[in-house]
Amino acid sequence: MCKPSTSTETTAGLEGVAQQLLTKIMFSLIKLPRVFTIKQVPQVFHEDSIISGYRHPHSSATDCILSLFHMTNETLNIWTHFLPSWYFLWKLVSVVLILTAWQESFTWPLVVYLVSCCIYPLLSSCAHTFNSMSAQARHICFFFDYGALSFYSLDKWVNNVFHRYYVPIAVLNTIICTGMACYSRLGSPFRQYSPDAMKRLSEFQRPKFSKCLRVVAFAYPYLFDNIPLFYRVFLCVGEGCTDNDTNTLHCYHIALAFLTGFLFATHLPERLAPGSFDFIGHSHQLFHVCSIFATHFQMKAIEQDMMSRRKWLLENSIPITFSNSIGAALFCVVVNLLIIILYSLPLLCKSLVLRKKHKK
Repeated sequence: MCKPSTSTETTAGLEGVAQQLLTKIMFSLIKLPRVFTIKQVPQVFHEDSIISGYRHPHSSATDCILSLFHMTNETLNIWTHFLPSWYFLWKLVSVVLILTAWQESFTWPLVVYLVSCCIYPLLSSCAHTFNSMSAQARHICFFFDYGALSFYSLDKWVNNVFHRYYVPIAVLNTIICTGMACYSRLGSPFRQYSPDAMKRLSEFQRPKFSKCLRVVAFAYPYLFDNIPLFYRVFLCVGEGCTDNDTNTLHCYHIALAFLTGFLFATHLPERLAPGSFDFIGHSHQLFHVCSIFATHFQMKAIEQDMMSRRKWLLENSIPITFSNSIGAALFCVVVNLLIIILYSLPLLCKSLVLRKKHKK
């Protein structure tokens, strides 16, 4: 004989039904944006050997944010840089608060470096999040991404014996890097003030040249900035050379940096099997992961060098001042912003012209 249901069981059953209903209502209110294939989006949004997973080319800001929580070909690009930026921010805060960095000029270069470590992955994740709002927004987002990467390249010269000569050159390289990278997408900004500007973009006219120019824009500052490190790790022998455990960390960083460049330039593995790595495992995701690990090992090596070689650095390096550390970084930020504005204005003007036409 069956036992009658108790009031407790009835209440639990009703709660379960209510919870399921509430979940369905929430999912109906939060409608995740659909994804498209390469044939359904304009050419400006195409990625080499990526066939599917594209977002709507005129997504709203809300759609862009919601795309973080369902799989597109950009989802892991965003998270692989967004999460590490908080780790680097924690490192920056610990240096500023715990080591009281502002009280001693010796640590100012480290602060500059850690700031750049926070900025470049954060702006990269923002660029990958919002680049599908429009063709113009895509270019402007990546202009800021390039500016952050070039700023990151500045920090390597601070507090070493080549400081006097290389900081000014490194500043110049940072500015050239931003200009070349932006040019690789847009071409000359002064030629773009016309309704047909998007058709004459450098990426459309000469895609291979555009890609090569972008690779050179970031490879050249890295190679130049690390000349003393390459000499120390691979060439320097005998008395006067620094040979300690930090060199191993530098080797890790160098190997990962070159792997990062290789992935960015070759588009492997998706080029070998187009469509197979659209969501997980394509070169840009691997490029992000390798760049973060390279930065991590570089940061550890710099911290270890500053601790183990502090006395030698203080005795042999030129005095660190505001102008040759934080001042140089601020100058680069200002000039890079001016370059980004210069390249963004034609795109913004085109957007305004199109809106006026639609209103008419």
